[in-house]
Amino acid sequence: MSMKRVTLYTDGACSGNPGVGGYGAVLMYNGHEKRISGAQADTTNNRMELTAVIEGLKCLNRPCEVDVYSDSAYTVNAFNSGWVYGWRRAGWVKPDKKPVLNADLWQELLTLTEVHTVHFNKVKGHADNEYNNLCDKLATDAVKNFKSEG
Repeated sequence: MSMKRVTLYTDGACSGNPGVGGYGAVLMYNGHEKRISGAQADTTNNRMELTAVIEGLKCLNRPCEVDVYSDSAYTVNAFNSGWVYGWRRAGWVKPDKKPVLNADLWQELLTLTEVHTVHFNKVKGHADNEYNNLCDKLATDAVKNFKSEG
């Protein structure tokens, strides 16, 4: 039996950096679509970009092949250039001896990428990709709703 192939679009947003942040993700499989979003106080844009991918992957109840589409070079390049594996080997310390930022989220994401077969793809932000724009809206709406409730 072959693995289910899932498409996952993700985006993060922050109002102030640090500030209130939100994430949005859209999972697509076999003509079905699932949208998720959330927000946190006192976070950063990069943390929200990572959280979007993590929360999207957490929605999968069995190992899948996942095509992740993100406008975050930070997220995509860390995997496609292999930095994240080097950081793990070095105990989450960068070559300049400074700790890797967001190591908690990188560790969680690495664990998830070992359950699934994940392909990271960079998309252009705020362009004409409808799903990237939808994720951006999910993320920014989550920020607005969080602020109005606070």
